[in-house]
Amino acid sequence: MGLYDRNSRGVAYESYELDSARQSSVEVGFVKRVYQLLTASLVAATAGAFVGTEYVKTFSWMLLILEFALLFGLMFSKNKPTLALFMLFGFTFVSGLTLGPVLNRYISMGMGHAVTQAFLATSVSFAALTVFAFNTKRDFSFMGKFLFITLVVVVVAGLANLFFQSTLLATVLSAVGAILFSAYILYDTQNIIRGGYDSPVIAAVNLYLDILNLFVSLLNLFGILNKE
Repeated sequence: MGLYDRNSRGVAYESYELDSARQSSVEVGFVKRVYQLLTASLVAATAGAFVGTEYVKTFSWMLLILEFALLFGLMFSKNKPTLALFMLFGFTFVSGLTLGPVLNRYISMGMGHAVTQAFLATSVSFAALTVFAFNTKRDFSFMGKFLFITLVVVVVAGLANLFFQSTLLATVLSAVGAILFSAYILYDTQNIIRGGYDSPVIAAVNLYLDILNLFVSLLNLFGILNKE
């Protein structure tokens, strides 16, 4: 009887090890898929920005509406892989198109270096934050509500500043935005690692939005600082 018990425990332990290995393999595969989609999304956005700087000379409400339509379409099609991929790359390409006139404005003002500074700062920040999120034992899940509330405040204040046109408020909002979306990169990266997403497409688009908004915040900040 004792031998039987030892063997059964051994089989159970071996089964547990196999299940853990399979689970770990699934998690690694999921994370790898997310970053593959993120890379492809950034390529699509870069292509869109290149086309936008060449052919979209002024801000277009139609492009902005299309961008949001594709984003909402992506959220609703996450369980349809082929359609979700189409929506993801469509959204990221159009977001690049929408960014084109903004980049054109900086370039035409002789401030192309601000674009370069924002790009480099975003790239270095994303790489450093990703490495930190993968290696730290700290739990950032508590930040979710705080980050969302801060995001709402920043959006409302940004809309209000369209009327006030305050350089000081714009500077503060850009700085807060840069910190906010850096924190979102940590938060979303840790959620991806810990299985907080059930769709790699949704995980990838959330990270993409963090990067895009960090870039725009830094671009605005460097633009204001270079003007002064």
